[in-house]
Order: sequence, then C-alpha cells, then structure tokens
Amino acid sequence: MGVNTTGPPSDGSTTPDPNLKRAPNEAEEADAPKKRAKVEDLEQGASADADNAGASTGTKTEKPGDDKRGKRQKGKRGKDKEYVRTRRRGTRPEGEEAPTPDNGEPKAPRLPKRPCALLIGFCGDGYNGMQIQPDPKVRTIEGVLFDALIKVGAVSEDNSDNPTKVKLGRAARTDAGVHAAGNVVSMKLITTVPGVPDLVARINEELPPEIRLWSIIRVQNSFNARTTCDSRKYTYFFPSYLMIPPKPGSGLHGTLRAQGTECVPHPFWEGTDPSMTPQDELKRKRAYRISSVQLSALREAAKKFEGSHNFHNFTVGRDFRDRSCQRFLKSIEISDPAVYGDTEWIAVLLHGQSFMLHQRKMISALVLSCRTNTPPQIIEELYGPRQVFIPKMPALGLLLEYPIFESYSRRVAGVNAKLQPGDPEFRAPIDFEVHRAQLDDFKQNRIYLKMRSIEDRHGIFDGWVRSIDAYAGHDLEYLNPKGIVPQSAVVKRGEFRNNPFREKKRYDATSFPAGGAGAAAVEEEESSEDEEAHLPLDKEELADLEG
Repeated sequence: MGVNTTGPPSDGSTTPDPNLKRAPNEAEEADAPKKRAKVEDLEQGASADADNAGASTGTKTEKPGDDKRGKRQKGKRGKDKEYVRTRRRGTRPEGEEAPTPDNGEPKAPRLPKRPCALLIGFCGDGYNGMQIQPDPKVRTIEGVLFDALIKVGAVSEDNSDNPTKVKLGRAARTDAGVHAAGNVVSMKLITTVPGVPDLVARINEELPPEIRLWSIIRVQNSFNARTTCDSRKYTYFFPSYLMIPPKPGSGLHGTLRAQGTECVPHPFWEGTDPSMTPQDELKRKRAYRISSVQLSALREAAKKFEGSHNFHNFTVGRDFRDRSCQRFLKSIEISDPAVYGDTEWIAVLLHGQSFMLHQRKMISALVLSCRTNTPPQIIEELYGPRQVFIPKMPALGLLLEYPIFESYSRRVAGVNAKLQPGDPEFRAPIDFEVHRAQLDDFKQNRIYLKMRSIEDRHGIFDGWVRSIDAYAGHDLEYLNPKGIVPQSAVVKRGEFRNNPFREKKRYDATSFPAGGAGAAAVEEEESSEDEEAHLPLDKEELADLEG
C-alpha cells in the first residue's frame, strides 16, 4: 500500500526512492480495493493499438505500478516472484526502435485511428452479400471496401489481417446480390493519411464503380452501426404483370377453385392461343397495365403490415413464440406505376425499425393475395400462431435505400450546440439526404438500369410467377375467399408434407451466367426445410443475418 506508483518520469529524471514509506491513513486503506480493481480493469481493457494522443505524438503514458520493475514481490502463496512489467500491446517503450520487417525496411510509423461511420452505396450484382467473410475467395462488399482502405493507408498493415481489430460493423446486412443506395459501415479508421488530402476521393479511386463511398463521418466512441441505427428504408420493385390472375388450367387456378374462389375470366387470358410460347406470352404480359381497382386493393392490403406484429411467417428459422419476431413497421407506401421500356413497374417503399431475414416474403404475400382476390385480412391471419409457407419474391427487386440514425443525430446536435464544426469534439449527424443527387444518379445508372436489363433478358419475375402458378399442392391454400389459414396449409416443423413447394435458387440470384457450374447452381431447388437446415442455430448469429 505504501509503494510509490507514480512511475518513472518521462523526462529521464531520477525516480523517487520506493523504500521511503509513510503510514496510510484510514481513507486510503478504505479506497485500496477500489484502486486495485481500477488498475486491473485498465490493464485488462488495453487494446492492440495505441489509439490515444500519447500514441499519436510518441509520448509514453505510464500506468500505476511502472516503477516496480526489477523488484521482488510476494506472490499469492507468499513466495517471491519476479515482477514482469505489463504495458499496452502494440506500444513500445520510449527510445526503443521499431522492429524491422523481413524485407529490411523500417516499419511504418503508427498513426492514430478514430471511430468513423462510412456512408456507402453499392450494386450487389456479382457479390456474395454485404458482410466480409473469412475466406478471401468469397467476394463481398465489405471485403472489397476493406482492401481499398488498406491500399490507401486508412487501415494499417498491423490491422489488415483481421477486420475485428478495427471493430468493423454494418447497419444492415444485405443478402447476396441485393443492392443499397446507402448503408453505413462503422469502424476505427486512420483519417489523416500522409500525402492524401482527400481521403474519400482517394478511396473511391481504389473501389470498383459499383461501390461508392459517399462520405466519412467522425462519430462518438460508443457508435455502433447496427445497434445505434433507429430504422431502415427498403424499396422493392416488381413488374405490374405479376398482378394478372393465375392462368386458367394451372395448378394454382385449380387450388383456388377447390377453395371456393370465384375465378372470373380475366381479359388478359380471354382469347389466348393455347399454343402460344412462354416468350410470346411474356411479350403480352409486358404490355399489361395495372387497373386503378387493383392498385387500390394493393394499397389497402399493404396497410395491414403497418404497426407492431409477429412476423414469424415472413422469415425462416423462427417460430411464433420467438419474441424477436415482434417487429414494428413505421410505414409502407406503394408508388404510382411507371413504365420503363415495355414494362410497367411498381415500387413499394418500406420503413421499419428492423427487418427479418427474407423480408421479401412480405411482398410475396401482398402480391399473391391481391392477384387471387384473397381478402386483405389474410395478412393479419399470418401474424397468428399457425405456421405456413410463403415463397420469397425474387432478390432482383430489393434495394436498401438507407439506414436512419435519428436518435444519434439528435444526441450529437445537443453536444454540437456549444461547438463549432472545426472543434475536436464536434460530431456531424448521419444524414444520407445531403447526398441525394449522388444517390439518385447512382440508383438510376448502376442499379435500376441493371435490374431492368436482367429482367428484359431473363424474364426473372415471369419465371417466378409461373413457378407459383404451376404448384398444385396444399402449401398455398391460405389463398382463399375466406381469408383464413386452413388446417391443410399449416406447416408443422419436423412432420412430413406431401408435395411441399420447392423454391428455385435462381430467384435468390441477381446475376445469371450463360453456362457452367454457376448457371446450374441457380437452377437448383430447395424446400423451406432444406433452407432452415443451413441456417445458424445460434440466435445471435441469426440476428446478424438480419437488417
């Protein structure tokens, strides 16, 4: 208790004699346990890099107990032990030279890194999702971004082997092929790189054109892109011809009639030549324009999603009792149709606190119920305990608009009230709207054009709706005139189902190779049970797949 713990002065002066002791007073003795705990916490919480002012200036910060080196101390059992001075990993004692790499060149000076939010946008075509993967051969958005940051010096060589060293995280994890006009990556970044006056521009030079960095924002130390995010906005696009009722004589048409649905002949199918090829039929579909009655029905049903509900039927790997299935959808809007080329498109804008894995099932339930004249109340039925199968809409139509950080922006606004933008403690709000012109240009030229081009070439949405209409099993019998879930459509986990619906992986893809193994892979099929078997069992891992 009486040993001097001030440590040796950094100016090289003589250390006070540690043998000179004084008797501790009662207050010091009472505080001793707290002080010991604090010292231990400081030592255990040390990070791999010197991320403070002392590291950036070369000044060494001493810890309590630094003057103990070379002294003999008593161990837990009363035996003498040699004291080994502990110091922060990644720092060097004053005067010690940096280690020399194998190539003989001196190691680069250590630069301070700061918590930052990177505002990015990307076209997900050809990428295996947003999140970086351990296998470097798996091409992801974060993987390409991280490599670019290393090249420009925003991530040091010491941290280049493991993104967790810089606390890499994201606001929304997108599936393979899914696009984002805006997303946020949080990490500790070297913001002042020697010889790089404009860091954003320099990073964009290293990035491919389908990935753009909009800005880098210095954030508070507690900022985490996923947990700090208040809500997200997504848009789903689909051709309006999906609203044409099932073709007479198809499997779903027969199921609807068996359920008591009055299948009134639709003008589109009247007088159709039975020998018409799918290609000729698709040309007619692209000329179809949704009626005002159908559009109103679509908007009425969409409102059933707003509010707080149990979305267990709109994801995979969850059941009704899982509390994490309770989600809040702030709003859902359906825009007026717009014609691009020969095809009329409809956009659905969803704004929610968070979205579960495979949120495309929401749009599928919306489209299928409206095109089969199933009452809108079926949406409310799907929030109930009965488990049913809902097919996923094609991944091609999904776009993350951007995440929203309202609470964080309000918090920093309060701090900034007494500061100027140039002050060290000033933190800008996170607002994608300041990049609106760039976002719109990127969406139009890098996302929408590619999306429409793929649909024009491959007819993805037509193939999807044909697979729905061809199905004649029980899984879709909740599409009926009563708007209820019949027992025949209930899926019981672990029980055998005769003729379950099997989805093609083709509709989870957004790029379609002309041949080879890649082309064969997207033609594979899987049931909902097959997909669940590949999901992580840990709830935290499953939550990380959501956005």
